[in-house]
Amino acid sequence: MMTEHTTHDHRIVATVAAFEAAMERFLARIEAAPAAAVEHAPVDGGWSAAGVTWHVAVTNEAFAGLVDGSVPLATAPEPDFAEVPFSELAAMVPEQLEAPEKFHPPAGLTQHEALGRAKASQSRLVDALRAMPESKGLWNVKSILGNLSLYQVGEWAVAHVARHNAQAKRAIG
Repeated sequence: MMTEHTTHDHRIVATVAAFEAAMERFLARIEAAPAAAVEHAPVDGGWSAAGVTWHVAVTNEAFAGLVDGSVPLATAPEPDFAEVPFSELAAMVPEQLEAPEKFHPPAGLTQHEALGRAKASQSRLVDALRAMPESKGLWNVKSILGNLSLYQVGEWAVAHVARHNAQAKRAIG
């Protein structure tokens, strides 16, 4: 949450650093695992680690679109808008959450395909965050968590990657 002592630049730098670190850990896990392990879906159901990687990639792309305006769903905040601390928003996310169909991976996805898309999505979101003008940081997006600022979309991206890194770890076994 922005305070009078937190600048736009500081917030962007911190979010980008956290996102890049989360993606580095996630991608390292996927790259280090054998392709067969990454591409194999768990016997008890769910996505393969390649599928998880694809899901992270398309979600990063969606977040980038919100931040850069190519997905024009963000609106100027109401005069009385105040950000809810992201930690409170994150606490509302249920342990099991079904992603919308458009965020589901295709069948037969390879490790190579998933990694390529994830790396490109990382760059796209980092570029969008770095280019976001201060005047847009508090613009709002309606989400399953309520109204988020575009700053918080970046924070959500970090939490999303971490959540799915744990899922990929379980899928790889």
